[in-house]
Amino acid sequence: MKKIVSFVLVVLLAATCVFAGGSQENGSYTIKVGDNWGVTHPMGRAIAEVFKPMVESKTNGAVKVDIYSDGTLGSEGDLWNGVRNGSIEMAVVGTPFNQEWPKSLISDWPFLYSDLSHAKRVWTGTIADEMNAEFHQKFPTAYMLAWGPNSARTFSSNKKLTQVDDFVGQKFRMPSNPIHVGIAQNLGASAQVIPLNELFSALETGVVDGQDNGMVTILSQSFDQVQKYIYETNHIIATLEIIVSASFFDKLPAEYQETIKEAAKATTEKAWNDYIESVDVDRETLRSRGLTVTACTDADRQTIIAKIQPLLDKLYADNAWATDLTARIQKY
Repeated sequence: MKKIVSFVLVVLLAATCVFAGGSQENGSYTIKVGDNWGVTHPMGRAIAEVFKPMVESKTNGAVKVDIYSDGTLGSEGDLWNGVRNGSIEMAVVGTPFNQEWPKSLISDWPFLYSDLSHAKRVWTGTIADEMNAEFHQKFPTAYMLAWGPNSARTFSSNKKLTQVDDFVGQKFRMPSNPIHVGIAQNLGASAQVIPLNELFSALETGVVDGQDNGMVTILSQSFDQVQKYIYETNHIIATLEIIVSASFFDKLPAEYQETIKEAAKATTEKAWNDYIESVDVDRETLRSRGLTVTACTDADRQTIIAKIQPLLDKLYADNAWATDLTARIQKY
């Protein structure tokens, strides 16, 4: 069974964080960093192995970093609201703000990149810098510092899922994002929005048949214990963003701000490299645990693209920025 954190421990830890995190005493600061992923996810690992030691070392211990993974501080929406209102200093999130800032839907645009290295170039380059600036203009109470990998998203299910026709009639948990929901529906499945920290239980109890996440997330969240099939569609190469509360960040000395920015970028660089190297290992690990992993052929890919064309048409029609930005990314 997936590890269970006691309710009492979570409540006590969250309460401690609220009162202790972000404190300033004698020129010292504490940063709470929250995320919804396990410490084995490349972003979670890079926060622990790169961000925390780099910030603490370069500030000579004046800035302390406390990490709270696996949804300890709440769902993605909770983390986003905490950062924007200043109760949480920093978080690693997907795009829980995509309804307020539709341009962030680009993070989940279907079939946008040629491969993972292409996605890394985009989100560690100038396009990411431009998006960071626009994010702060849209949300003045927060800054976006860097874009790391979530994963190349695959579909998993308890029911047979080895070809495009198998989607019909199945129930999939999808993130609260119109792109993900639209993909499932266009493929003939039904979509149900469930927070990540509730997904294991939903899969275990049959509330849904399957879900879409990268193989790295399937492993880090123990979904392999409650799923039988993986269809390696790689329909979205999704990102995770490091965001920080402006009310906290703006009060830091300039040199500490620069250190945090540099550490965030170094963190995502490390995470992208680690994620790209992990894909083949993750696939073989899942197969060794008895799951059926099926590659998506070029013909399957074209069939899926044709089936989700109504979604793509709507995305381009609804978002004036989409044609130019997707073209720039594809050429990047």
